[in-house]
Amino acid sequence: MAIASQKDFFSGLMFTAVGASFAWGATSFEVGTAAKMGPGYFPLMLGVLLAILGLIVTVRSLSKGGPGGDKIGAFAWRPLCFVLGANLAFGALLVGVPALGFPAFGLIVAIYALVIVASLAQPGFQLKSTLILATILAIGSYLAFVKLLSLQFPVWPSFLTN
Repeated sequence: MAIASQKDFFSGLMFTAVGASFAWGATSFEVGTAAKMGPGYFPLMLGVLLAILGLIVTVRSLSKGGPGGDKIGAFAWRPLCFVLGANLAFGALLVGVPALGFPAFGLIVAIYALVIVASLAQPGFQLKSTLILATILAIGSYLAFVKLLSLQFPVWPSFLTN
């Protein structure tokens, strides 16, 4: 049987693999019942639903597809690297990396780094619009997480607040 849509086929396989992995990982926690859910109940159900959705997409890709078989294009390395790098930079800057002697720079600096590095993923990078977005996200995150939710994590660089 020929694959009618390569995009749907491989995305369905990815959904199935991720869903099955979550479901399998959730079995190491107490699952419980629908009336009394344990910590593994939600990841198990979410994993099972994701795996079922992946199977449906995979099976449908064998019969329905776009013109020309919906071929998979070139892999987008640039966005992948910059978006993953932005998330890693955010985590490292937010709380630091004590094992490497890297201090915490806090929420504000981490959000600016996240937005700037992630914005480099697009070909038409514009610093002005990126800084405007970073400022809006930094203010909104500060208000939402620090003021409204009272979450305890560094807001400013540790060497400035000590």
